[in-house]
Amino acid sequence: MTFDTPYAIKSWHRPLMVMVAAMSALVVVAGFGLFVDDRELMEQSIWAKPLKFGVSFVLYGATLAWMLPQLRKARRTMWTLGTAFAVAGLIDVGFIVVQAARGTYSHFNAETDAFNTVGQQIFSSGVIGLFGASLLIAVMLLFQRVGDAALTWAMRAGIGLAVLGMALASIIVGSTSANGPRMVEDAYGNPVSLVGGHGVGVPDGGGMLITNWSTVGGDLRVPHFIGLHSVQVFVLAVLLLTALAARISWLRHARVRAQLTGVVILGYTALFAITAWQALRGQALIHPDAATWTALAVTIFVTTLLAALAIAAARRSDAAPAGSFGRDRIAVQ
Repeated sequence: MTFDTPYAIKSWHRPLMVMVAAMSALVVVAGFGLFVDDRELMEQSIWAKPLKFGVSFVLYGATLAWMLPQLRKARRTMWTLGTAFAVAGLIDVGFIVVQAARGTYSHFNAETDAFNTVGQQIFSSGVIGLFGASLLIAVMLLFQRVGDAALTWAMRAGIGLAVLGMALASIIVGSTSANGPRMVEDAYGNPVSLVGGHGVGVPDGGGMLITNWSTVGGDLRVPHFIGLHSVQVFVLAVLLLTALAARISWLRHARVRAQLTGVVILGYTALFAITAWQALRGQALIHPDAATWTALAVTIFVTTLLAALAIAAARRSDAAPAGSFGRDRIAVQ
C-alpha cells in the first residue's frame, strides 16, 4: 500500500543531501568525542555543541531536501536557494567544529587573534546565508501550492516559523551584548572574552542536561529550537493524518485534514510565542510562573476544543451522503 504524490518522495536535493551526509558524519564523530575527549567549556564537553548542531542540521536539511523538489514554480530558483542553504550550513557548522577542536568558543568569541577574527567573519556570513535562504524560501512558498491544502500550509507555516526562530539569533546577541564582554576560560584554562550570550538576565553555563538551556533564567535557545524544527512537526502531522486516513473514513476528506493540520499549527505557534515571552522575561523554561501556566492552559483548551469541533463536524458529514468523496479521498494503491 503506497500513497500517491506529493506525499511520495520523487527526488532529493543533492547539495542538501551532501550537507546532511556531512552532518550525519559529524554526529558520529562528535558522539565519539563525548566519551574520549575530556576537555570542557563551561562544564560541558567541547563536542556537545557540534553534536547538537549536527543533529539539528540533519533534520532540517533532510526536510528541505525532500520539500524543494515537490515545488512546481520557480524550481531553478528554489534549487539555488537550497544549494545556498547547504553551503552556508557547512560553513556555519564547520567553524563550530574547528573551534571545538581548538578547545575554544565559536559563538560570541571576541578574541582578537588572527584565526578567530577571520573565522568570526566567515561564521557570520554563514549565519546570514542560512537566514536569507530560509526567508526567501518562506516568501516563495506563499505563492504556490504543494499537494493538498494540509501539506501546503504545513510547509508554509513550518518554514515561516523556522525563519522567526532564526531571527531570534539577532535578539540573542542584542539583548546579551549590552552588558559588555565577560571573561571565561577555554578548555585549557586560558581566558577568553565573550560578547553576548544566549541567556536573558543570566550568563551562559550550568544549564540543563544535553540542551544546556538555563535553569535559573531566560534562554532564547528554547523558542529558537521550537521554531527551527516546526516544519518537521507540521509535515509529520500531515503524514500521520494521511496514514490514519487509510483506516478512518472521515479523515479522507482533504478539508478535514487541512483543518486538523491548522489546529496543530495554531497550538505549536502559541507554544513558540509562549516560550519566547517566557525567555524574554528572564524566566527559565522549567520554572514557569502563574502567567506562563495560564497561557499554556488557554492554549491547550483552545486547541483541544478546535480539534474536537473539527472532528465532530467531520464525523457528521461522513455519516451523511458525500458526493464529493471521490474528489477528496487519498488515492491508495
